[in-house]
Amino acid sequence: MMSRWQRWGPVGGRRPCDLILVSGFTILAGFAEVVTRFSHKFFGITTSDVALFTIAATGIGLSYLASGVLILTMKKWAATVAVVLLSIDIAGRILLAATGLYPTDTAKNTFSLIAGTLIVALVALNIGWKWKSFA
Repeated sequence: MMSRWQRWGPVGGRRPCDLILVSGFTILAGFAEVVTRFSHKFFGITTSDVALFTIAATGIGLSYLASGVLILTMKKWAATVAVVLLSIDIAGRILLAATGLYPTDTAKNTFSLIAGTLIVALVALNIGWKWKSFA
């Protein structure tokens, strides 16, 4: 009989530790992004209080959170969807900055946008590097 972890993990039931850590971070960061979009402040970084920004940025945060949950399933189809959601996240961040909805008037805000986008891209690359770990 299969254990609970074997049903949800790759063949053999073992999840690579780095994917667990990446997934946990992605879930936590996605949740933090969603919360930040409603409070408009996070560690000294301020965001726009325009309704369109709040809606769009909440969607971006939810896609980030969902990506982390999908990575935990260790299924290739879920990893594919996670990479698509992460790509949407990156495109959304760039679009918010390009349209002026995400304020880049301070060094802190600009740095957080660049660093956050880079982290999302690294999560997507990590999925690619670990592709064989997905069943």
